[in-house]
Amino acid sequence: MVLVVDVGNTNIVLGVFDEDKLIGPWRMTTGTKRTSDEYGTFICALLERNNIRIDELEHVIIASVVPNIMYSLENGFKKYFNINPMIVAPGIKTGISIRTDNPKEVGADRIVDIVAGYYIYGGPAIVIDFGTATTYDVVTEDGLFCAAITSPGIGISADALWNRAAQLPNIKIKKPDSILATNTITSMQAGLVYGYIGQVEYIVNKIKEEMGIPNMKVVATGGLARIISSETDVIDIYDPQLTLKGLKLIYDKNKKVRN
Repeated sequence: MVLVVDVGNTNIVLGVFDEDKLIGPWRMTTGTKRTSDEYGTFICALLERNNIRIDELEHVIIASVVPNIMYSLENGFKKYFNINPMIVAPGIKTGISIRTDNPKEVGADRIVDIVAGYYIYGGPAIVIDFGTATTYDVVTEDGLFCAAITSPGIGISADALWNRAAQLPNIKIKKPDSILATNTITSMQAGLVYGYIGQVEYIVNKIKEEMGIPNMKVVATGGLARIISSETDVIDIYDPQLTLKGLKLIYDKNKKVRN
């Protein structure tokens, strides 16, 4: 069994692959002040609660965009699992050639998503991850990661709205029944969700236009992808576990080197 760990700015998502079967996933908040003991004991308890024995785990692989927690998280696995985790970082085999201006600047989560999008669904493709930020990454037919677009996530947009306007409440992000809103809450929901759908459609169509590939595949993942993908035709595939699958693919490409 392989434990895959996706460390995001808001949540840490974990899953266990038993061969190619995914067990989980589970989420915990990304706490930058947790100690290695807190990480180790929490994850041990989480797995045991789900009937996964620690001694059944062969390896752990981590992709993180939060450097501040990595010392504690890595040491948690060393102390409580007796495993030195594999980290998605420069030098690891991915099967993807990164052709951006500075490949070392590309976040580990984006690399993992592109690997999964390309090797599971094929290229050319646009892979969208609706996380704290929304990322649009482009991979060519022959596996070149050639472009990356970043925009504020829908959650950040919502936070900005109610934090900077004193009379606007904190609302649940959901699509209202109609864009013709008639009260404060549905007016905010309409602006956020329909506005975001418009952003996604424009960016996807602009990428296709500039790439000169009108039939590029579009794969979406991330916490709020379900809301957006169900409301637009520009997203072809919604895969909520894309990042975890990408971690398993990268682990498989590197396990012989590691062993």
